[in-house]
Amino acid sequence: MKVDMWSLYKKRLLRDLDRWQSNGWVSEQGRVAIADEILSSGRSLNLASALGILASVLFGFAAISFVAAHWDDMPRLARLLLLLTCVWAGYGAAGWLERRGHSMLADAAVLFSSGMFGASIMLVSQMYHIAGDPADGVLLWWIGTFVAGATLRSNPTLALTLILVCTWSFLKTSTSSYVHWPFLIGWGLVTVAFAWQRWWPGLHLSALALSLFIISLGYQLGSGHSHDLVAVIGVLAAVGAVAVEKFRPDLDHVAAPLFAYAVAVAFEGLFVLQFFENPVSGRLIILAVVTLVLLVAVIAYAMSAGNRGALWIAYIAFSIEVLALYGVTVGSILGTSVFFLIAALIVAALSYAALQLARRSSNGGLPA
Repeated sequence: MKVDMWSLYKKRLLRDLDRWQSNGWVSEQGRVAIADEILSSGRSLNLASALGILASVLFGFAAISFVAAHWDDMPRLARLLLLLTCVWAGYGAAGWLERRGHSMLADAAVLFSSGMFGASIMLVSQMYHIAGDPADGVLLWWIGTFVAGATLRSNPTLALTLILVCTWSFLKTSTSSYVHWPFLIGWGLVTVAFAWQRWWPGLHLSALALSLFIISLGYQLGSGHSHDLVAVIGVLAAVGAVAVEKFRPDLDHVAAPLFAYAVAVAFEGLFVLQFFENPVSGRLIILAVVTLVLLVAVIAYAMSAGNRGALWIAYIAFSIEVLALYGVTVGSILGTSVFFLIAALIVAALSYAALQLARRSSNGGLPA
């Protein structure tokens, strides 16, 4: 019933947009933007859609298992025709479902075809005894999947593409210590497609993938000792997100998650510097104080901006930091007590400063 109500509302709103544009109330550009937003929002995930996607995955495994079981009994031409039939049958089903308004089920069919495409690459390589780097097969797979996802505007297929891009990059770096910079090309293509689709969960996946890539730089550059670079990148990205939110409030839906991911990246770099990069007591204390101050600042900013994601990340990071410090300094009761006393004084001072600023703001604004 929800899908029917949404379809009726969408059709009525699109008709109203035509009338509003003819009356001069909405510009042509505004009408196109609103219509695109409404059409992209219509692809909501419900139980039927979720089960359809799961069914497509199961159909894919069933088809692959059937082909594998009868692989040796079929001539090569029959094998190729069977694989092509499975791939194009999924695309045909996707078109049939899309015309009937079942967008998510159409996505499931495209996802099935993408899975069969990857299986075809592996089976054809086996059939013709093509030896090569498995990463090259994954490269071909994600390129084909990306074309299908972008052309047919299938968000689950684009999500699969991002997973394949990450897998491709992992296979390339697992046998060497070099940074796999081509990852950024695949990541960029998928991210642009997510933005074109206005699919925010996909952009979160892209942000997570990029965050992991940045974190990996600390283990690959400088013989595995470039975690300071990771921390700096995270801090700069966080500052950039704050600047975007201040000067472009209309982009707060982008700046807020960017800030949260940047905080996570910065904390990872600082954490490794403290506890894994040959920690020296004096250096450890300095980095620990800097980390705690930054986390308290993040908590204060996240609370004022209503950024729940960044707030939870900062809370968790603060707890991890304190527990790790306790584990390192537990051998010295005096050292432990002195450190926590200093940390408590810093947090208390910041709390008092925040309270004073809040009082002055409520009494007529911040001091000059």
